[in-house]
Amino acid sequence: MKSVKLRGGMQTLSWMTTGEGPAMVLLHGFCGSSRYFERVIPELTARYRLIVPDLRGHGASPALPGPYRIEAMAEDVKLLLDALEIDQAVLYGHSLGGYITLAFAELYPERLRGFGLIHSTAYPDSDEAKENRLKAMATIREQGIRPYVDGLVPRLFAPAHVESMREAVETAAEIGYGTDPDGAIATLGAMRERPDRRHVLRDARVPVLLVAGEEDRIVPVANVHAVEGPHITAVRLAGCGHMGMFEVPRQLAHRLAEHAALCWNG
Repeated sequence: MKSVKLRGGMQTLSWMTTGEGPAMVLLHGFCGSSRYFERVIPELTARYRLIVPDLRGHGASPALPGPYRIEAMAEDVKLLLDALEIDQAVLYGHSLGGYITLAFAELYPERLRGFGLIHSTAYPDSDEAKENRLKAMATIREQGIRPYVDGLVPRLFAPAHVESMREAVETAAEIGYGTDPDGAIATLGAMRERPDRRHVLRDARVPVLLVAGEEDRIVPVANVHAVEGPHITAVRLAGCGHMGMFEVPRQLAHRLAEHAALCWNG
């Protein structure tokens, strides 16, 4: 992992890079890290320069004082690209990373050749989801990150994979334990307050990829495929839950590579 100072040295963001070619940025989900993409990266390095950060408060990136906003987390990514002197990239975000991707596409459209959501949605939180965010914040505040992650991670996988992919489930949990509790609480607040961004999908002037897992218990297919259009490619991953990077990594990597080629080559 490398690290870079942002905002005049007030923030440190850790990131990894590998491969050569046009820039592709991968953003992990909540209680994840750049390690979420370990099974996907080898399939992409021959064609793309990958930039895979740990979001603030996740992995090796320390937490900033809260509250957070999704827009500020999108600015983190923009500042990282500035530091790396990358003018344009394709950007793909998993779950939380998808919310950040949408904010980035709204705020900095000139920096993108294309973007995509992986098990994520442009819809805002429902009232029920907002209440669940508050409960999660209370759990982490009162019990720490570990009990929360233990309850979360099995639900991220397709039911059949919770046992058949036990090693992957344990790896995802181990990654989750490394999340800073204060960062997790602040991130939950940011997700809770994010707006409806379906217009970003509708109005995009670059190719958009929407990847859904048919057995996703967190973000259903219909919520991922929230908008249709000639510039939008909608993908369903059979037998997959919320964690395509672990459950069907080669298939996901193929879809990302295929879409990125469209973005860069037309």
